[in-house]
Amino acid sequence: MKVVKAGEGRVYDARKHFHMWGIKMVSPEVETRGVTVSMSHFLPNGGAEMSTSPLERAYYVLAGSITVRGHEAEYVLNEGDLVYIPPGEEREIEVNNNRPATILVVTAEVK
Repeated sequence: MKVVKAGEGRVYDARKHFHMWGIKMVSPEVETRGVTVSMSHFLPNGGAEMSTSPLERAYYVLAGSITVRGHEAEYVLNEGDLVYIPPGEEREIEVNNNRPATILVVTAEVK
């Protein structure tokens, strides 16, 4: 069992993200077998460029509103909404309106 108390996460910069800071709460560096749990805090006008990842990803909106776009779909997600993104699927993120958004991000290595 691994407990991470508030304030114990590790701040990180996410590649291809802007107006955002992240806090990794759990990651493979602390023996999770390929699962990472983090919180992404996006400022107004923040987001992430179109990109892909070999990881499975799930975004759960804790606060605010974001739009997640793929090449064929666009979803507006509000507090309490979740999107699952399979490995290799492209996505971009945009914060809606002038309010910040906080997203719980869970990623897992595909074995």
